[in-house]
Amino acid sequence: MLFDHEAGSRDPRWTIAAYESPVSERMWHMTLTRTVPAPVVKSLLDALGAGDAWETALGSPITDKQIAEATQPLTAADWRSDVDGQSLRWNTQQGDVGVQFDTFAAHNAHSPLHTWTLWAGPDGNNPTWTIRASVYTPAGLLADLAEELAHGTGTRQTRSGQPRRVKHIAGSTPAAPPPPLSTRLRR
Repeated sequence: MLFDHEAGSRDPRWTIAAYESPVSERMWHMTLTRTVPAPVVKSLLDALGAGDAWETALGSPITDKQIAEATQPLTAADWRSDVDGQSLRWNTQQGDVGVQFDTFAAHNAHSPLHTWTLWAGPDGNNPTWTIRASVYTPAGLLADLAEELAHGTGTRQTRSGQPRRVKHIAGSTPAAPPPPLSTRLRR
């Protein structure tokens, strides 16, 4: 873990990286802005402490199964899902919390683009906080974070900057999953 004391409120404050050994190449990485709420950070630290968050299939392409595993808590909580160009997006019904998966970045592993973006705020283009993750970030770790976003009761910031409580939104019918990744890549 690396902490940047000089980071602005929207710049990465924390960087987490996983390495197979002290001299190996980085397997995956994740950055967090300074305003990520404590319940989300706690969920991340708990997942990292569990041990399985360090397992990854480095070098293998991401599969539909991994995407489904990482986003299952969002689908179960009846979040809206849609396809926007090269991105898959999941948002709350209010549109104030979301997860984005960039298919282009996922298939260009050496690209500096982030594959996963988790955010909360007025909208995805103006988030209060973000977590960005690389392509090989384990699906189980992302699912733990998605679970906190979907069901957590931590405080999230509104436009005015005042915290508000976010309650679990349960739907009777899960949202339809987006089309398989292989179908979207053929376009």
